Amino acid sequence: MRAALDTNVLAYAEGVGSRAKKNVALAILERLPLSSVVIPVQVLGELFRVLVRKQGLKPIQARNAILHWRNAFSNLSETSADVLLAAVDLAQDQFSIWDAVILCAAAEAGCQLLLSEDMQDGFVYKGVTVVNPFREPWHPLLDAMLEPLS
Repeated sequence: MRAALDTNVLAYAEGVGSRAKKNVALAILERLPLSSVVIPVQVLGELFRVLVRKQGLKPIQARNAILHWRNAFSNLSETSADVLLAAVDLAQDQFSIWDAVILCAAAEAGCQLLLSEDMQDGFVYKGVTVVNPFREPWHPLLDAMLEPLS
């Protein structure tokens, strides 16, 4: 099973927001199998913006954070022309274009999950289920994907 990450998961892991959400984000990221995690490139761009504008990091610090996440989870999903076109179609109905790009990139990468606090929890698009990892109890698909605590 593969899971894509939305910007908010990485932003919380970087310390944007509450300590409780940071702890949850880090706990999930530590237990996800590295080879099963996909990061849409759009997420890295959004994370840079959040770290500079909301967290107050210098651009070089935000760049280092982006490189850290890119290296930690090397499966990246590009925003191809097909992904963008699918996102435009999806954005006509219920999503912002940027959320739609992330969801369509996750589908293109063969993900079964998209971990996101911002999108509609439980929404399914082309086999990708949007799951809010900050809601308890965890969705059964997320729970099944996490490696056991050692």
